[in-house]
Amino acid sequence: MTSIRFFEAPRTSRTPALHFLALLALCSAYIQGSLVKIFDFAGAIAEMDHFGLHPAPFFAIGVIVFELSMSALILVGIYRWAAATALAVFTFAATFIALRFWELPAGMERSMAMNGFFEHVGLVGAFALVVWHDLREHGLLGKGRTS
Repeated sequence: MTSIRFFEAPRTSRTPALHFLALLALCSAYIQGSLVKIFDFAGAIAEMDHFGLHPAPFFAIGVIVFELSMSALILVGIYRWAAATALAVFTFAATFIALRFWELPAGMERSMAMNGFFEHVGLVGAFALVVWHDLREHGLLGKGRTS
């Protein structure tokens, strides 16, 4: 009988399907968002204009390519730690551009923006865990304490 310590997660090699599904769930907003931008490119340009990102078509294409390529790298495990770092930084920056709830008057719009802000902060934390796990899995954190 194999026992697992309470705070020690099983190695991903023992649970590859669950590991992949968790990574897919984490990347799902970026994949879905990019597909929506592709199929409604005028809407993507309007979104970039709304946030003051010019030239809007350049930023729309850049966001689509970035989100899809970083998600793909995470899902296939190529430089996963680097792709997760990139999406964490991107998400953190985008959160401060798009969800400035503190500038909104009290009410439903402010409440929704605040919820979205902290959901995005949670995504940043999840990507940080992916980075930590991937570096630890590949022995790139060193010999010392890794937690």
